[in-house]
Amino acid sequence: MNSIFYMAAFLLAIGILIVVHEFGHYLAARLCGVRVLRFSLGFGPALWTRIAGKDRTEWTLSAVPLGGYVKMLDEREASVDAHELHRAFNTQSLLKRCFIVAAGPVFNLLLAVAIYWGIACVGGRDMGPQLGRIVAGSPAAQAGLLEGDMILRFGERDTRGWSDLRWAVMRNALRTDEVTVTVRHADGGLDDVRLALSGVKIEEKAADPMQQLGLSIRPTLPAVLGQPLPGGAGAQAGLRAGDLVRSVDGKHVQYWHELVELIAAAPRRPLLFSVERDGALVNVSVTPEGVGPAPQRGLIRVPQINDEAFFVSHMTEIRYGLLAGAGYSVRHTADMAIFQLRAMWHIATGKMSWRNISGPVSIADAAGQSAKTGVDVYLGLIAALSVSLGVLNLLPIPILDGGHILYYVIERIRGRALSAAAEAFSQRVGLAILALLMSLAFFNDLNRVLFG
Repeated sequence: MNSIFYMAAFLLAIGILIVVHEFGHYLAARLCGVRVLRFSLGFGPALWTRIAGKDRTEWTLSAVPLGGYVKMLDEREASVDAHELHRAFNTQSLLKRCFIVAAGPVFNLLLAVAIYWGIACVGGRDMGPQLGRIVAGSPAAQAGLLEGDMILRFGERDTRGWSDLRWAVMRNALRTDEVTVTVRHADGGLDDVRLALSGVKIEEKAADPMQQLGLSIRPTLPAVLGQPLPGGAGAQAGLRAGDLVRSVDGKHVQYWHELVELIAAAPRRPLLFSVERDGALVNVSVTPEGVGPAPQRGLIRVPQINDEAFFVSHMTEIRYGLLAGAGYSVRHTADMAIFQLRAMWHIATGKMSWRNISGPVSIADAAGQSAKTGVDVYLGLIAALSVSLGVLNLLPIPILDGGHILYYVIERIRGRALSAAAEAFSQRVGLAILALLMSLAFFNDLNRVLFG
């Protein structure tokens, strides 16, 4: 039953991304006067088809849901009647062809902007960006950061909550070795400090970036469990809301961040939890799932806080107005796109492990877990995947949208299109590159399933 839910969440997310992407191509083609012959969600044999509109466009649902396409009138694929030549894709100007091809990935980026805008305006609660315990000798300690410091700005971005701070650490770790951090000390004084990021690794197997820097969240929360995720590893093992974790595999646990670190270090490895429940110690064996942030690996949703005053004093409401939310959503989408481009470059140059490439199994797992966690988390995952799809398709790799745009740029420079032989060869190269990437993704998925 859990697998069915995960698959449904995955297919819904992928379906939304594909429809938005292909609708971008479709709308741009219609705006340019190009006739659209077929709009297909999926590849392979058609399961359902409806013909509609004055152009008799085929709207098709196909058997393989991992993609889609928009087929346009084109002389290169079939003969075109003379009276419809002006509506063929290949007869359009370079600018119009670029517009039609780029519209798909651009629509994916716009979808991300829309989702982030909605989330920003609806708002939510987060822990404030106030630092807890600073690990001695860590980069944070060497920079002079102190327990109780409030991080107001990290690099060129303001930080309104702990999630903002964590994202700022990740994005800056791929672009610079050192960053300026604006802090307000416990005595109210403001200060700018330089924090070294050169040792931070954004890797699947690496520790959390905050942990690498020696940073922890404040307040120091007790290791009390919230409601286990329905159908998750914690619920199946018998963990309950309100359980106070005393130890994990014999290692003493006092605070929430210690529990998170132990879970993060053991994906898909059995852990023996010793929890205090109704005044007695209970031992529970739990195997954390292997994808997603540690607190969401099938164990728990949020720490249980019973003291309302404690909750109110340390949580902050983060909500944007319509205009501020629009600005935030555009900036965040741009930051996500740049982050992914940098990550791709680091993988290509060997600075990051190729094991960070995820395939459909990992995405399905993340989709299922995020859907269980909440609508906002699930929508956030769709937005992130939409950015990834938009960025990937704009890469200048033949057979991708960016590769077609590259052809048109070359055509503009040369004054004529590439020869059929050159284009066919480049298509084979592009297909080989994508096949290699997909092979790596499936290998990584298999490795995660078997070894965590």
